[in-house]
Amino acid sequence: MSSQSKQTQKKSDFPWAIVVILSSLVVSEIIFHFVFGARSHFMDDMRKDPVPGDYLGTIYKGGFIVPFLLTMFLTVVAFSIERFMTISKAKGNGSLESFLQKVKTLLHANDINGAIAECNRQKGSVANVVVEGLHKYQDMDKNSGFTLEQKVQHIQQEIEEATSLELPSLEENLPILATIASVATLVALLGTVMGMIRAFAALAVAGNPDPGALSAGISEALINTAIGIGTSALAIIMYNLFTGMIDKLTYGIDEIGYSIAQTFASTRK
Repeated sequence: MSSQSKQTQKKSDFPWAIVVILSSLVVSEIIFHFVFGARSHFMDDMRKDPVPGDYLGTIYKGGFIVPFLLTMFLTVVAFSIERFMTISKAKGNGSLESFLQKVKTLLHANDINGAIAECNRQKGSVANVVVEGLHKYQDMDKNSGFTLEQKVQHIQQEIEEATSLELPSLEENLPILATIASVATLVALLGTVMGMIRAFAALAVAGNPDPGALSAGISEALINTAIGIGTSALAIIMYNLFTGMIDKLTYGIDEIGYSIAQTFASTRK
């Protein structure tokens, strides 16, 4: 296996996901207390009543659940940007479709060195897998100790092994997006329930209910619901988008891998 693929695997060992999540939590707490909770957004120093029409103050009244929801939102944004850059890089320098077509054309012309040179120009995860298969193609072409069927199997196995090393780096952090898609809704529901408890507690006060406490409880319920649903929706959209992009790359690898094996089988009969 190429040293580039092994280096890629080593780089992924560092727990960047934990660093991103903790950083998002810190940033969320700062935004919550110093931006949303700024004195200018409220009518009094106690930050009890937001300025009418001030949405930042209203979000602050959502309660202590809001920073956790903001953490999940920022985490989704950070991982979405990171995954988009990683998967785009995996395609290589040029069009993936054009690259695969060029490699097929060179294979049919039995120009293996030209196909390898094309992989070196393209770079990326797909090209890494293809070049490993082509190197095995050349090795099997020189090896007379195996039958044709065994040689084809060795080529296919090499492509599968190269794919198994590249795919984990593409799918990294996607489980976090999938988890946030579910957890954000549940955390928002928790905030909603707590807000409604406050609202009903205000109604239960003897005499006239406190309008401020009542509105704060309802605000807390609605703000948490809105942020949680928005975060969950974004996580679902990005997860499905990246899954589709990875499936497209996997299909391209399978297609060119099949072409390499079949070309070897048909030209060595």
